[in-house]
Amino acid sequence: MEQAGRHLTSAEATADGDPEGAYGVLYDAGRKALWAVLANEGLRPTTRGGHLAVYRAVLAQLDPPMGATLRPFDRMRRQRHAAEYPAADTPALSSQDVLDDLPKIRAIVDLATRVLDTMGVY
Repeated sequence: MEQAGRHLTSAEATADGDPEGAYGVLYDAGRKALWAVLANEGLRPTTRGGHLAVYRAVLAQLDPPMGATLRPFDRMRRQRHAAEYPAADTPALSSQDVLDDLPKIRAIVDLATRVLDTMGVY
């Protein structure tokens, strides 16, 4: 969770100068927060299914009532992928994209921090 917090700070600080890099770091903050929820339960996500599997596993456990907080992660996963592997018509990420999604990932990190103490080993 400490890494996720540092990633939030880094994403905000670099949004203007490197929006693509900042968005990747922002996404990683959310990914690491979701991974921490599973790791706290003694679950170790594998590479099969990748980041989507981590998201779906946490969503299955916490929705309802926390799905609205978690759902932006899936859109961001697709947006980050499109930025990493762009098609010719893919618009470039902007600093505004980073700043718009920063509160959403911060909410995911906060949610993960809150549930860690209440979710034991699976």
